[in-house]
Amino acid sequence: MSDSQLASGPENVPTDDRPSSETVLELHDVVKRYGGGPRVIDDLSLSVRDGEILTLLGPSGCGKTTTLRLVAGLERPDGGEVVLNGSAVAGNGSFVAPEQRGIGVVFQEFALFPHLTAEENVAFGLTDVSDAERERRVDEMFDLVGLHSHRDSYPDELSGGQQQRVALARSLAPEPDILLLDEPFSNLDVDLRVEMREEVRRILKEAGVTAVSVTHDQEEAMSISDRVAVMNGGEIEQVGAPEQVFQHPESRFVASFLGHAGFLSGYVDGDEVLTGVGPIPRDQIHGLASQYDKTRVDVLVRPDDLEAVPADADVADGRVTYRRYLGPTVLYRVELDAGDDDDDADVLQCMHNHDRQIPLDTPVNVELAADHDLAWFPRGQRETQARAPEAD
Repeated sequence: MSDSQLASGPENVPTDDRPSSETVLELHDVVKRYGGGPRVIDDLSLSVRDGEILTLLGPSGCGKTTTLRLVAGLERPDGGEVVLNGSAVAGNGSFVAPEQRGIGVVFQEFALFPHLTAEENVAFGLTDVSDAERERRVDEMFDLVGLHSHRDSYPDELSGGQQQRVALARSLAPEPDILLLDEPFSNLDVDLRVEMREEVRRILKEAGVTAVSVTHDQEEAMSISDRVAVMNGGEIEQVGAPEQVFQHPESRFVASFLGHAGFLSGYVDGDEVLTGVGPIPRDQIHGLASQYDKTRVDVLVRPDDLEAVPADADVADGRVTYRRYLGPTVLYRVELDAGDDDDDADVLQCMHNHDRQIPLDTPVNVELAADHDLAWFPRGQRETQARAPEAD
């Protein structure tokens, strides 16, 4: 029996990814290859609920944009099925053309027509309605994105944020069943990017539209999404609410991709997990089942979970080997003293306020500052899966 079965039992599918009657989009065991090569998308299954914003998050080359193109109909799957509102639009011999799927797309470069005004861009896709209905819908869109005063402006007269809102309004105007956003903030300056995340989420929620976004930016995914699907190597490693995937990652890849991650070696001994920075109460380790008694585990600790305190060398846990000044905070890397079991020394990261300066090579004690429960991973699974997801 695997660790997954032990930890989760027969119901090992998270509630967050169970299809429901309100499901708008489903992908069933979707496969995609290019030119007969290896699978770019490998048996990918996913459901998207009515009215939610789901983000596909992962590094470059993980398959997230290909997945978006398969949903849009810009690519054909080599296996599996894409289902929209209960009807297959691709797979098993069926294929519905992109323009017939009722899907809107906001591209990375916005793709506004430069020779049309903002109003003409928004009205462009409203070809099958009366003039009165077109005017009413365009008015609604400019109300939604707050750009009435720029209706007569051409794209090159608009800022990046204004262009993005026009592109969003144009995609929403035909009332699509689902909206796809391909790296929607990557062309914006950093400060504007943060502002537009909030604005785009507001617009999508007010419109009540179902949306799937693609990004490699963890902060963006966490801030805009109702759920996040973390992708790696053409597969989905975990789907859940942003808080869930960050606090309780189901694989080491997810743990490491979502911000800084340190792995603290521990030994499960009764009501405690013994570590190089002292014992941690067992009940602070999330879901540590009885079958892991007297075994070695790795506890996930992030920089804000830990505090480094200068100490005398003869009683210190380790030394500061690296520091990075980040303005409001300073990130320290601490290499712990090696234990007695010939394992490599743990390397942890601690985040301090900028006014607390610790010089390099300073001996320190590392203290656990976290008051929340901590994720963990069985030793020997350093590169892949942790324990299985628990059923909610």
